[in-house]
Amino acid sequence: MLNLIEINNKNLDVIFDFRYATTNNVCEQILYHEPYNKLHLEAYEKFEKAVNYAKNLGYKFKIFDAYRPFAVQKFMFEYFQKFPQYQSFFSNPETGSIPHCRGVALDLTLCDLLGNELDMGSDFDELSDLAFHNCPKISRSQLNNRNTLLGIMMFAGFDFYSQEWWHYQLFDARKYSVI
Repeated sequence: MLNLIEINNKNLDVIFDFRYATTNNVCEQILYHEPYNKLHLEAYEKFEKAVNYAKNLGYKFKIFDAYRPFAVQKFMFEYFQKFPQYQSFFSNPETGSIPHCRGVALDLTLCDLLGNELDMGSDFDELSDLAFHNCPKISRSQLNNRNTLLGIMMFAGFDFYSQEWWHYQLFDARKYSVI
């Protein structure tokens, strides 16, 4: 696929947990028949910087999602149309910026160097205000963990989405083509 670079353990020390390739996700069904562990070249280069910075601080990343096919984004959007309370969590692929479909977004968390996830106050793909970066319902320690993740990713050149602590994308995502 055009300009997509594979993320693998040969070149980056990361952990993979591609939830949409399993039933352990918000749709409770397999959405990918293979994990799409790919990023646009520019996103990959910034992520490589984030991985190295995190390692220097004593952390590593666990990746839940990266490039997402347009058809999967469309399925997710349509699936959640029947649940009005969750619609704001899923971008319409026809009108939204859909950074995952452009290969410029990652869903991830931080782990210690042994692979234990830091407590972020909610699971990946939480469909409530517990997912918001500055949720007042989480503990100070959980907020500090989120802010550590935020700091590492912003240092590397990523933007964030305030309603999902796990989501990071390149600035101006719309300038990249849908793949």
